[in-house]
Amino acid sequence: MIRIVIAEDQRMLLGALASLLDLEEDMTVVGKASNGEDAVKLVHQHKPDICIMDIEMPGKSGLDAAEELKGSGCKVIILTTFARSGYFERAVKAGAHGYLLKDSPSEELASSIRSIMAGKRIYASELMDEAYGEENPLTEREKEVLVLIADGKNTKEIASALYLTTGTVRNYISVILDKLQVSNRIEAIVRFKEKGWFK
Repeated sequence: MIRIVIAEDQRMLLGALASLLDLEEDMTVVGKASNGEDAVKLVHQHKPDICIMDIEMPGKSGLDAAEELKGSGCKVIILTTFARSGYFERAVKAGAHGYLLKDSPSEELASSIRSIMAGKRIYASELMDEAYGEENPLTEREKEVLVLIADGKNTKEIASALYLTTGTVRNYISVILDKLQVSNRIEAIVRFKEKGWFK
């Protein structure tokens, strides 16, 4: 019997997923969580084979929880609406065995679980195209600057935090806007978030 924990913050979806999987003869749902923190606790408590995890949940995200469960012996499947290359990269680094999209047919989930139990890794094909099609164009330093902008820091504050001159920070900002093909700081933050590149 394949033992499963599900973490999903939308209650109706959580219930529906659990019911669907419980209908499978070789699967049983041993725990349900509405956030990443509870998911980690349930995995330690029930020692399931699989943990199905949403990404955006209150408190601890599914990606944070997956990173924490790496090496626990529980195989993590990310099940999300977000086909974002940054999220996908993080999930793979966290050792997720699967990354599936919520709009996939329900029977696909059960067959993916069986394949993952058999040692395979299953990733949605849309992600494979996107992940290899688009790299994050910013350097580490440019990312640091953008993170500080997202934190609401002005040019002077960024300069002092990174031990740079304000002129250098302005240069970085114009390079960031140029690389992300946006016209202002707000758009840069939105574009970076949309791509799932914020860690």
